[in-house]
Amino acid sequence: MAKRNQKSKIRPMKRPGVTVKRISSEKDLARAYSIRIRVFVEEQGVPREIELDDDDHSAMHFLATVGARAVGTARVVVRRGAAKIGRMAVLKNYRRRGIGAKLLTRAIAAARRMKARRIYLHAQVAVSGFYQRMNFHAVGSIFDEAGIAHRKMIWRRPQLAGMRRRKPPVKKHQPGNAKDFSPS
Repeated sequence: MAKRNQKSKIRPMKRPGVTVKRISSEKDLARAYSIRIRVFVEEQGVPREIELDDDDHSAMHFLATVGARAVGTARVVVRRGAAKIGRMAVLKNYRRRGIGAKLLTRAIAAARRMKARRIYLHAQVAVSGFYQRMNFHAVGSIFDEAGIAHRKMIWRRPQLAGMRRRKPPVKKHQPGNAKDFSPS
């Protein structure tokens, strides 16, 4: 038998995509808590007893995954018509890949579906530029939260370029209207 000269096709490995889903199981909630402990408690020194709080019981939680690996989380708490997005965390090796933006976009969409009149968050000052790019605007002064400088930021719905609300156009006089009839 003659050997067939075949060129092997080498395909670059595709990176698994990022998926963000609302948490609906205790297992996924535990995965989200684990991410928060790694990021906030272990990396940033936030006391564990204030990281996991009473708001976790009433919050809507989200989990970002890459393949089967949980890599990010966020939550939304609604009170008196205002939605607070918080506990945004992405594992160190997965940052700057758009995962935070996907989590935040999903959290904003959830807050809007819940008819929140206002959407806000307490941003760590070091990453406030990220939130500004996502249409959050700083209000008030910098304050300390868990030993880290924060600033309150409020989300404003983005305006499409050139799409400002305008008065409807005035209808121009068109031939053939009753006003055009003139007796001969």
